[in-house]
Amino acid sequence: MNRTAERVLSIIAVIMTAIGTICGFIFMAFYSFLQNDPGFQQEMKMELLADPTYTQADVDAVFVFFDVLGGFLWFLIIAMIISIVLNIIGIVNIWKDKNSKLAGIMFIIAGIFGGIVSLPSILLYIAAILCFTKKPPLQEEPQFVDQPYDSDSMRPL
Repeated sequence: MNRTAERVLSIIAVIMTAIGTICGFIFMAFYSFLQNDPGFQQEMKMELLADPTYTQADVDAVFVFFDVLGGFLWFLIIAMIISIVLNIIGIVNIWKDKNSKLAGIMFIIAGIFGGIVSLPSILLYIAAILCFTKKPPLQEEPQFVDQPYDSDSMRPL
């Protein structure tokens, strides 16, 4: 069966997810550099304390927020890596015409891990729908020529 549409959609999705993962690693490297730089932290603390509307508790809350944000970003990167792995498993199943339903399930799970409404996820959802709905073409049944037959024995004459 021709599964070109599913292959193309899933390959585009895995490329886009890989680019997003690489960008996430670059952003995390920059984020970690700024978070571990004492000069940057001191400068940010002084800027926030210079504003009379912020108290020391507010400044501490901002730094706690940035710590939580770092953990959340690592969670997103790990989820995108899981999405890439599941997507590749689905591509292998489609490519070898092994099991299209398994590939569709992998595409749906990869779409959820890749970001529920992101563009790569939407492409994976479309590929999964195609995996579930495309049916192999029906094989033609042999056609019998109408022949006169004996009504008692039901055999051709």
